[in-house]
Amino acid sequence: MAKEEAASLLRRKAPGADLPAEAVSGIRTHARTGAPPEKGRHPLVVLSPGLGLPRASLTSLAEDLAGRGNVVASIDHAYESSGTVFPGVGLLTWAPLCDQPRPPEGGKATITRNRAKDVSFVLDRLTGRHPAWEHAGLINAGRIGMAGHSIGGDAASTTMLTDARVKAGVNLDGTIDAALPATGLGKRPFLLMGSQRDHTPGKDDTWDKTWNVLGGWKRWLTVARAEHSSFTDLALVQSRLGLSSPDAIDAERAAALTRAYVGAFFDRHLKGSGQPLLDGPSPANPEITFHQPR
Repeated sequence: MAKEEAASLLRRKAPGADLPAEAVSGIRTHARTGAPPEKGRHPLVVLSPGLGLPRASLTSLAEDLAGRGNVVASIDHAYESSGTVFPGVGLLTWAPLCDQPRPPEGGKATITRNRAKDVSFVLDRLTGRHPAWEHAGLINAGRIGMAGHSIGGDAASTTMLTDARVKAGVNLDGTIDAALPATGLGKRPFLLMGSQRDHTPGKDDTWDKTWNVLGGWKRWLTVARAEHSSFTDLALVQSRLGLSSPDAIDAERAAALTRAYVGAFFDRHLKGSGQPLLDGPSPANPEITFHQPR
């Protein structure tokens, strides 16, 4: 992250910690700029972060998906992220509608629908007749998936409703404010993966309702001791800075589980490769519970 972005994130997420921006901007990842991409045509996975979080909060997931042979597009939703530096513009700080004294007309579903428009715009720019990315020829436009955290997960199902190009979706611990119709997402696959505390059957009726209308391949998984941030790199940063809850699942373990199951989902549904990990409980992952609510 740019130093300005990191400072803005710390003001938002750790206001009393008195940490320098370098505590976040100095973090290095496994990804590198300028690395030559693998030749061929690859699936595209779009990632949408939680409200007030930058695209960098899903870096470890993005790296894993790229390492599996996908093109990955992480989106900063302008004026919703904690702060995004745009070339020639500077830092755009967040001003999400839901944080205003009065909720937006239509509630958070309004934000979700706007995000779906963002995603469709990005797909146009990556797969249209005049793509903005020099390596756009690597993308197999017939194999596009989307995953999101929190409201980004809500945006995944909403985007699938409005954009048929997205063939498979994942919601990571996000309440679904933009309800699906009775026809669901048709036969397209969808994965619900959330915290055991908040997203077991009966805890969030938006997940119960969504599960009932999903007509294609589907799974509902929960992670024991996970918190809302456990599905993001924010938990990793909090752990390194000594800010994480002692009762929460280990941040690196949570990241590994998120990568494993989301990666397996897209390997199965965008590449057609068998993934036994998604067939049922695994002794290697006792934290994961498979739910099959009626």
